[in-house]
Amino acid sequence: MSDKSKDVHRFLFMVGLVVAGEAVFALPFHVARFFRPTVLEVFALTNTELGAAQGIYGILAMIAYFPGGPLADRFSARKLLAFSLWMTAAGGLYMATFPGYRGALFLWGFFGVSTILLFWAALIRATRDWGGNDQQGRAYGLLDGGRGLLAAVLASIAVVVFGFFFPEDYSSATFEEKKEALRVVIHGYAAATALAGLFVWFVISDRHPKREEGLEDREPQTGTVWVHFMRVMRIPAVWLQALIVVCAYVGYKGFDNYSLYAVEGYGMNEVDAARLVAIGAWMRPVAALGAGFLGDRFTISRMTLIAFVLLLISDLFFALTTPLPGVVWVLFCNMLLGASAIFGLRGLYFALFQEAKVPVAVTGTAVGLVSVLGFTPDIFVAYIGGVLLDRSPGLAGHQHFFLFLAAFAALGVIASYTIMRMLHKKV
Repeated sequence: MSDKSKDVHRFLFMVGLVVAGEAVFALPFHVARFFRPTVLEVFALTNTELGAAQGIYGILAMIAYFPGGPLADRFSARKLLAFSLWMTAAGGLYMATFPGYRGALFLWGFFGVSTILLFWAALIRATRDWGGNDQQGRAYGLLDGGRGLLAAVLASIAVVVFGFFFPEDYSSATFEEKKEALRVVIHGYAAATALAGLFVWFVISDRHPKREEGLEDREPQTGTVWVHFMRVMRIPAVWLQALIVVCAYVGYKGFDNYSLYAVEGYGMNEVDAARLVAIGAWMRPVAALGAGFLGDRFTISRMTLIAFVLLLISDLFFALTTPLPGVVWVLFCNMLLGASAIFGLRGLYFALFQEAKVPVAVTGTAVGLVSVLGFTPDIFVAYIGGVLLDRSPGLAGHQHFFLFLAAFAALGVIASYTIMRMLHKKV
């Protein structure tokens, strides 16, 4: 294969990973994030019930992380990613029937398996293979930045399509008009997910680019799975990194509440609220890539600390102030601050492996441990948020939820400061 062909292959390989990495999560996350008020109405769910359904996703996803690793080692990423995308797209067809509470529990449980069991470990392994020995930071930066860009594009298109089905006066939209608009959005996401699977099938090869060039890990893969696991367990920085991922992911899950807060706190209509959150989603590629580059310059741990401080400020502002209906610029500016911190953290927390000097040979085991612990907010954040919002309807419930988010942001400040001191004794 010529150098030019290799470059094209590597480019398409990364594009395939980016497309797969975001498309698979569009149905379980984007729909409820950008169109939450309409989802609650059309599915006939309370905040608590939607949170319970998303909690089922988190429980099954956490279980699926364990067998996902061996599957990723046994089968090619191309097959695993493609089948995962097609399974998830099939779930979207059921989602478009608006199955109610019991159906929602089943649906998000199904998504927890379809998006993680065959997918997550294969995605991380393929990204690591793409980066080879000397481009790991670039690989994960491109992956999350690219995923953020795709998420923002898909969300913006979905919002335009959603608004097309509403009358000129959004407040006069009937239940059937809202239902039809949301159904079209769900079908659109399902189609995009299925097409992503087809794209992945053709652009990701069974053998990975760096392996084809004969580049292998500098440290040989020796020892059993149990030996690797015990080796990772003895690294204190890995446990702190898992805590950092927990706190950062709580903030990310809190982003799902912004559209409902815009409607109930600032009096925005559902379409404008969806547009606002879609604009916030555009911060992800900028913040993830920007935080990554700054992390390379000023250390990852220091930038993680700064991001948590900004997130804490944003959450406390929403928790302790009373919004003025119609003064949307205040909501917009603080949402951008929070989104910058949230998405910046997503571009940083896996990069801590390098700064913590986690051995290359146990990277996969470390990723598995950090993922199992770090993504537990999938289980409890949406449910706790739903309970808080339903117990204190209106502004008070949102303020309680932002205090909950602020508590984890404060814990993230402590954890990131601790790991920074641990890794850089002179700081």
